[in-house]
This record gives sequence, structure tokens and C-alpha cells, in this order.
Amino acid sequence: MAAVRSGFRRLFSISAFTPPPVAAAAPKADPSPNLFVSGLSKRTTTEGLRKAFEQFGQVMHARVVTDRVSGYSKGFGFVRYATVEEAAKGIEGMDGKFLDGWVIFAEYARPRPPPQQETPSPAPQSWESQSWSQ
Repeated sequence: MAAVRSGFRRLFSISAFTPPPVAAAAPKADPSPNLFVSGLSKRTTTEGLRKAFEQFGQVMHARVVTDRVSGYSKGFGFVRYATVEEAAKGIEGMDGKFLDGWVIFAEYARPRPPPQQETPSPAPQSWESQSWSQ
């Protein structure tokens, strides 16, 4: 019985527990005039996003990404300013603020990774070139 108790203690002791490794945070994007905005409400429109960010500089382009079927916002969008300085003001002014009743987050957009080159699969053989043995 004593062996069972000591095994139980070892199993549930603090020293035997190893916490999972901490996940590495995604690297911050380099400053650019392009912003990624997340936390958008489903009611947020592209025009509403543009108007909210225009008070911090000249917005060249704004877009709320929408669902193809429903037409509602997917909860994120992009804003492009004329300069990096205006983009920094936009982040400072809108990050953590309310838009359409939701707290939004603004950060520099990360560039898209280059598309992966797919390895070509072997060409299918035609029916005539295959031999059928019976």
C-alpha cells in the first residue's frame, strides 16, 4: 500500500509536472503604409472603415473582407495610407478603440508569403498506351 501511495505522490507532485512550451509569438511586421485591422463587427463596411481611419491621414485604400455567401464582414480588413508616418498615427489612434460597438486592433500588415511551387505530377498515360493482360 505504501508503494502505491508513493507512486501516486510522484505522479501528482509538482516536480513531475512539466508545463507545455510557450508558443512563440508571431513576429511583428516591418513598418509599412499597409495596416491589418482585426476585430471588426459584421456590420462594419468598407466605407465605415475608411471614415474611421481617415481622421489620422490620407487613406489610399480600405477594404473589409467579406463572406462570399452572406456578404457580411469576416471580421478583418486592410487600410493603406499614403505614408508610413500616417499609418503609425492610424495604429496609435485606432488600436484598441471601438468601431461599430466592437474593439478593433490595428497593426502593420505582413507581406504575403510567396506562393509555393507545386511539384508537377507525372502526366497521365493515355488508354491506348496501357497494356491490358488477361
